[in-house]
Parts: sequence; structure tokens; C-alpha cells
Amino acid sequence: MTELDRRDVLKALGAAGVTAGAGAGLLEWTGDESNGDHERKTLHAVAKTVYPSEVDGVESFVDRFVSGRLESDADRAAGIADAVADLDDYTREWEDTTFRELSPVKRDETLRGMGVDRARPEPDGYPRERVRYYLVNELLFAFYSSPTGAELVGLENPQGHPGGTNSYQQPTE
Repeated sequence: MTELDRRDVLKALGAAGVTAGAGAGLLEWTGDESNGDHERKTLHAVAKTVYPSEVDGVESFVDRFVSGRLESDADRAAGIADAVADLDDYTREWEDTTFRELSPVKRDETLRGMGVDRARPEPDGYPRERVRYYLVNELLFAFYSSPTGAELVGLENPQGHPGGTNSYQQPTE
């Protein structure tokens, strides 16, 4: 099992252009629990659907990354909330429940059924495009810009990380 840790959060936030101080990895979800808990748990469910199954520590990684993103871009919270509402509306129509309540297999089927896997990421687009932009792409960017995520796809030093320039200019073995 591969563990996502504080270092992964800090690297992902840095790749997203968020200025992170030494304590940024310790941030907790910043939303009002009554209004933000559903969105937070839905982001966990989406991440567990799109991240490789061998990754552990998904919830804390997502909480810390999204918290850091919301600290630097408060408007993003509204986009995430709208995308979660779009995803839940679609899920209720087909499964009569919210996305986060689905089984892992049904979550994957739901994202594919909604067309999220083929959608163009657009923050002001159709529901599937907003879900792709604010939920799926945001979480995938965070994961694959972290050292742990990059290592899983063979990029031990992705661009922007120390040694990254050398690693992508070398031929594969």
C-alpha cells in the first residue's frame, strides 16, 4: 500500500500555485461543517473512485489539498459545491441516492454514465463539464503532481520538482 502524506500535500499545493508555509500541510477542512461536510465526503468518494486502489490516506490528502486551495481561492468553494450538486442530481435521477452513498463500482459507473470521462473540463459548462473540472481534474491534478502519485506512473521527479528537468529529458530504460 502506498501512503499519501504531508509532503505530497505540500508538493501538490505548490504545483497548483498555492503558496504554502510550513504549516500548510496541517490545514483542516475550512468549510462550515453543516454546509461543507457533504461536499468533503463527496470529494473523498470521487478521489477513491479515480485514484489507484493501492493508495492509502486519501481522505486526509484530499482534505488538506482542498483546504489549501480554498484558502487561496475562495470562489473555488462555490464551484465545488455546484459540481457536487450536479453530480448528486444526476445520481439521484438514476440511483435514487447521493454519489457518496454509492458502492465503489456504482460510483465509477455513474461518472462514466454521466459522461465525465469524455467531458471537456469547463468551470462554467454543462454539469458533466463542471464535475470534470472541479472534482475529477482537480483531484487527479493534486494526486499526480504529488511525489507519491507521480512515482506510481513512473515520474519520480516530475517537472517543477527538484531533479524534474533531468528526469524527463532522459531516455527510458
